[in-house]
Amino acid sequence: MRLVDLRIEDVAFGGKGVAREQGKAVFVPYTIEGELVSAEIVREKKQFAEAELIEVKEMSAHRVAPECPYFGRCGGCAYQHISYEHQLAIKWRQVRDALQRIGKFKDIPTRPIIPSPKQYAYRNRITVHAQDGVIGFFRRDSHRLIDIEHCPISRNEVNRALTELRTQTHVRDGHYTLRESANARVFSQTNDAVANALRDLVVDLIPRNQQLLIDAYCGAGFFAKALLEKFEWVIGIDWDRFAVAAAKENATEKETYIAGDVEEELINLTMNGDLQVAPAVTDRRSLTIIVDPPATGLSADVRKAIVDLAPTTLIYVSCNPPTLARDLRELQEKFTIDSVTPLDMFPQTAEIEVTVHLRVNRELG
Repeated sequence: MRLVDLRIEDVAFGGKGVAREQGKAVFVPYTIEGELVSAEIVREKKQFAEAELIEVKEMSAHRVAPECPYFGRCGGCAYQHISYEHQLAIKWRQVRDALQRIGKFKDIPTRPIIPSPKQYAYRNRITVHAQDGVIGFFRRDSHRLIDIEHCPISRNEVNRALTELRTQTHVRDGHYTLRESANARVFSQTNDAVANALRDLVVDLIPRNQQLLIDAYCGAGFFAKALLEKFEWVIGIDWDRFAVAAAKENATEKETYIAGDVEEELINLTMNGDLQVAPAVTDRRSLTIIVDPPATGLSADVRKAIVDLAPTTLIYVSCNPPTLARDLRELQEKFTIDSVTPLDMFPQTAEIEVTVHLRVNRELG
């Protein structure tokens, strides 16, 4: 182990500051670009090194005092030491940089990032872990638990549920999802206000009088049901049969929800060609697809199915800019990016939500 003085040049996706030492990238958590820091190298590889912050020698004007007593030990938040306005600037830049570096895009029509109305007390659910009498979150870069009494980024109701769990005697080892609402059991976004902004954004991107929407990874129909007035027919696909069951509960005649593998179902729709599941569809050119995949992004087969279906409009909602950039690079043979809109679904953390609006290249469609 050795100590080095480093000038932080940037903040990488994931939240760590990036410096250079003898030409090698060094990643230092809890730092801000422009700062001069003293750090201890703890892991050294051929291409990069990992370091722990020892001292901030020249402090950024964007540095603030964290509100959480566990910050720096808990693995949940990465940005509580950064003013909120600067968090937004960092995340916007990280989206652009991922699209440039991984996607190889040059001119990216990136809109301003949509902020969260609440920077703390916004999470409507958390998952805590219990082991040997300790209840909390995993420590940063570790599978060891840190005992948590209160989570400042979670809503009051969630913290009350945490308190109730902690007051129980003999809590069994395992994972406990604590929710604001005891009724919610299917996947939903954790920040209600930004989720609503995301839904409104997607609705605004799609014009009226469309024929068919395929909502892949539809969950309980979050986007599909908001778009019913704009489409003659809606098909939702999700692997989660409980979410699909919830979507079917109040479905109209023009909604079809399929519990199955998105990859297989999209391929089936591609092979069938006539899309008989949607009898109102007469014009394949009036097809819209929404994809909201997990962090791993789209598989090669899903990308191929989307290219083969050639929807007029493609909306890609992503929680992982690097996999988004990879997928867009593969899709650009058939689609052009109209807009990229980052959203701050997860203030204080390194997570970023992004919505990309694409249109088919008509000469190829």
